[in-house]
Amino acid sequence: MNIRTLIVGSIAIGLLAALPLRAAEQMTRFDAKPGSGIKVRIEGTSTIHDWQVEGPLIGGFMEVGPKFPTEPGQAATPGKVEARVEAFIPVRSLKSIERDGSAYSDGMNDVMYDKMKQTTNPRIYYRLNELELKEPAKTKDAPYVFDAKGYLVVGGMTNTISMPVKITPLGDKKLKVTGETSVKMTDFKMEPPVKLGIFSTGDEVKLKFEWIVVQKAVPAAAATK
Repeated sequence: MNIRTLIVGSIAIGLLAALPLRAAEQMTRFDAKPGSGIKVRIEGTSTIHDWQVEGPLIGGFMEVGPKFPTEPGQAATPGKVEARVEAFIPVRSLKSIERDGSAYSDGMNDVMYDKMKQTTNPRIYYRLNELELKEPAKTKDAPYVFDAKGYLVVGGMTNTISMPVKITPLGDKKLKVTGETSVKMTDFKMEPPVKLGIFSTGDEVKLKFEWIVVQKAVPAAAATK
């Protein structure tokens, strides 16, 4: 092997090694911001009355590619978009509530934590697998409508779910992400609670969320390059 071949080979290896770094540099990261309008809600039914559970915490982050609409009214073309999402909800942050938002029952909370195997699986996880833009924003203040496919982990059991998601750039480097879908408890190996034959809950529940994420600040040294 001559010197020229060695040089060309070294350059090729260097370029290939740099590709992942360049791809990573093109991604813009948004982190969850606690106390900024974040809300997750679970709604279900029972033989006595409907019930609801809410929580104020969704942790994690969202990374998007250079063509992702991050500013209000930004032009965008329908189709698959480059994005990565990893989010989690602490199980014990979920609390049963009355319709008016007041606390409902510690007993129901304990049953919920038990069914979700909170002791061994203290968090609900979501990881995005695919995101497709279906409808660009119609006005500057309107959301972009997406179809999202990803993995939901509850009680240690993983299932693939699909749901429509709306993402609204709020300006000031913030995004508001909202969505909802329905799942069955039994799909996650959770038996719907039954109490002494008096009442039972329905298998299907509706999941809703509002998530505010804020663009991660660029280090001063990187910003000046």
